[in-house]
Amino acid sequence: MPTTPARARRVLLKLSGETFGGGATGVDPAVVDRVAAEVAEGVAEGVQVAVVVGGGNFFRGAELSERGMDRSRADYMGMLGTVMNALALQDFLEQRGVDTRVQSAITMGQVAEPYIPRRAIRHLEKGRVVIFGAGAGLPFFSTDTVAAQRALETHSDVVLMAKNGVDGVYTADPKTDPSAQKLEHLTYADALARGLEVLDATAFSLCMGNGLPMVVFGMERGDVAAAVRGERIGTLVEAG
Repeated sequence: MPTTPARARRVLLKLSGETFGGGATGVDPAVVDRVAAEVAEGVAEGVQVAVVVGGGNFFRGAELSERGMDRSRADYMGMLGTVMNALALQDFLEQRGVDTRVQSAITMGQVAEPYIPRRAIRHLEKGRVVIFGAGAGLPFFSTDTVAAQRALETHSDVVLMAKNGVDGVYTADPKTDPSAQKLEHLTYADALARGLEVLDATAFSLCMGNGLPMVVFGMERGDVAAAVRGERIGTLVEAG
């Protein structure tokens, strides 16, 4: 009886909006090109890559809300910012010969497909990078939560959480506590017991409740490619 071939490694990469802006407002082409090059390395090695992008380089709904704007409207503005980042990443990936699809949780047929999980999976199976924009299409949900949800729906093996300014999970904030130590591995139960803020509570609950492993890592040159390939990098968080 013939055996079913093993499925290729499939990852969900979460990129913050700050990554796209290089710490500033708007899109920094040099930074996006570098990220695209590293994603392309993983794709060339047969890894199936889906990406969730943030929009903080354009708008942050929570911050706009604090300044008096209606929270729902502010969050929708943030979602539109994520679509701009998704299109930027798509362009730089395709310049490198990587076939891509952008799927949006808010209907905008001229620039993106609607988010359809089974279609996204089919794209991944064909070696295309799928970039998810517009968050969850609903206010009050962070893109960290969307990353966990999209990873579960596309049956990804791991969530890769790229962070700016930190290369993993620490025992305390390394920016304020010089004695903080980096943790190479911990369980979700450990993180809860130690009170470590790995990511927002909803995303954390989704990952923990479904046994979805996560790698938290930095954005130094080469880190994205290493994480996509499955090298030991940053902090691995998984079920006990």
